[in-house]
Amino acid sequence: MKSEVGGGSVSRSDARRLAGLRLPDHVIAAMRAELPGCAERVVVAVVGEVPSYSEPFRGRMGRNIENAVALALGGFLDMMATDGPVEEDQGIRVESVFQAAYALGRGEARSGRTMDALTAAYRVGARTAWHDLSTAAVEAGLSAGELGRFAELVFDYIDELSDVSVSGHADELATTGRVRERHLERLAVALLNGSGPDTVATMSERAGWEPPESLTALIVPESALSGVRPHLAASSLYAGGEAPGLEDRPDLTAILAADLTELARTRLLDSLGDREAMIGPTLPWEAAQSSYVRAKRALDLGLAATDASSDAADHLVPLVLTADPETLADLRAKVLAPLDGLRPSTVEKLVETLRAWLLHQGRRDDIATALFVHPQTVRYRVGRLRELYGERLTDPQFVLEATIALA
Repeated sequence: MKSEVGGGSVSRSDARRLAGLRLPDHVIAAMRAELPGCAERVVVAVVGEVPSYSEPFRGRMGRNIENAVALALGGFLDMMATDGPVEEDQGIRVESVFQAAYALGRGEARSGRTMDALTAAYRVGARTAWHDLSTAAVEAGLSAGELGRFAELVFDYIDELSDVSVSGHADELATTGRVRERHLERLAVALLNGSGPDTVATMSERAGWEPPESLTALIVPESALSGVRPHLAASSLYAGGEAPGLEDRPDLTAILAADLTELARTRLLDSLGDREAMIGPTLPWEAAQSSYVRAKRALDLGLAATDASSDAADHLVPLVLTADPETLADLRAKVLAPLDGLRPSTVEKLVETLRAWLLHQGRRDDIATALFVHPQTVRYRVGRLRELYGERLTDPQFVLEATIALA
């Protein structure tokens, strides 16, 4: 018997297909005794490892989810408790569990959370549930052979629930969810472009988006989205393929992460690995464009590839030095004016010596080590610089200008 639900289907034959291992009554009883505590630990684990659920799973909603987890695992144990055909009432209970999983998927889509967050929650839940149930089963005397088959069926069952939830999520997006998603994408692009407050307010209302306290711009490869999304809050915004300045980079997309914590930022950076990506500063949501501009400048300068860091905060010096290239060029010309007229090879050696002299505060041995030359060579070059620059080498204003110009 099948019960059609939206675009998917739930079958009581699922119970028959997943069944096939008759567990002793005392093992079933031991695992049933663990269900309340197991359900509670599943919720705690999901809250701790999937940031999208850190708030929704607290309070009354958390208790409701605990009950749902206990019901789902209880349905599974119903199947393990019989070695014959699945009884009608057992089939009804299993069907109700699958219907609840489908409804969960639709509800998650309406709340704005992604399938990536939902499947991540299922993976965490499966791991936690297996740990608790298998521990109880082993303590109750389940054999190694039976434990292996039991593990297979546990993960098959939770995969089934996950698939049904994903189906519900997709069905919801295919109806009303996709419309809202498009409104949210347009809102993201408006924020990245620095649209005025009236425009943003209108678009926020149309998209049903409540502004968070802060937004953090991310530029990441499209291929990295599945690994990034579980670390982001539900109110984060995705620009799709319309982020300003990325028109010639279809492999990249922009995200505005809502209320990104330091822990989530660290996990994001870890998930990105050595991919070409950049994370801007966390700023009040109205300043989202500034976060994006900084992240894009850092990416355009190739800083992620150069220093293997995807955090713009690690590249503040080059960002400052390249903010006004023409002025920096004028400053450099002013600082190096005393070298005009010398041979290019001589200028090159004196410039590298002056830079090292500034960075190492005149310490001859350190300068020699940095330049891979003899200390006597450093002494000669610094003497030449003193002839050319005179008292300016001890002028704090000149030292500041030279340090910036030659950085």
